[in-house]
Amino acid sequence: MSFSWRRVYAIFLKELRDYRRNRFVVVFTMSILPLIFIIVPMIQLFSIPVQVSSATLDTRIGVSLLYMLLVPAVVPSALSAYSVVGEREQGTLEPILTTPVRSEEFLIGKALAAFVPALVVAYLIFAIFLLGTALFAHAGIRSAVFTSAHILVQLLFTPLIAAWSIWVGIAISSRMSDIRAAQQLSVFASLPPLAVTALMSLNVITPTTGLAVALGAGLLAIDLLAWRAVAALFDRERLVSGRR
Repeated sequence: MSFSWRRVYAIFLKELRDYRRNRFVVVFTMSILPLIFIIVPMIQLFSIPVQVSSATLDTRIGVSLLYMLLVPAVVPSALSAYSVVGEREQGTLEPILTTPVRSEEFLIGKALAAFVPALVVAYLIFAIFLLGTALFAHAGIRSAVFTSAHILVQLLFTPLIAAWSIWVGIAISSRMSDIRAAQQLSVFASLPPLAVTALMSLNVITPTTGLAVALGAGLLAIDLLAWRAVAALFDRERLVSGRR
């Protein structure tokens, strides 16, 4: 049986419908968390004094921008952690896995259902942050925020961090039997890629275009390896039979 994007799309749509029916996903993961990640950095940004050293200004802006990168780390990890163990608790996992859907189609459909909303939310939050900066921040802050390096780091690393969080979350979800434990582990496991981006946001590492592209390529390779590892370790027979 050949790979089918129609089956991937069917899994994708089913997953989105499940999100809409889950109050925790809609209210907390997709609403409250993003609000926290936009309110806190805006307060951080607007509390910067007009007269401040360039080093302090860069650090404060870096901390604000780092909050933006928590969105693609935390939101998709919470969604993907629910993807398999949530289906198991609802009793809908076994019927899906006994259909002709291939494991790769199942995993990609689940991953896309977490990736697309997380990316939309992350870029929307970043756009609101930039708009608020352009309208209300003083000229020194505006010029520091709207540098090509800061914009590049946000645009480039947002989908890459989200992809890492998703594959880690799905891997954990397929091995856990409790949704809350899976989500907590997934959130912690999604944070390591933020280490380098944090150093870039705080200007500990100078965020040049070449460095950002090189690190982005490295993270992309890690994401692809993570996908292959999750696909190889995904044991649908164990999930259907309920074996540990």
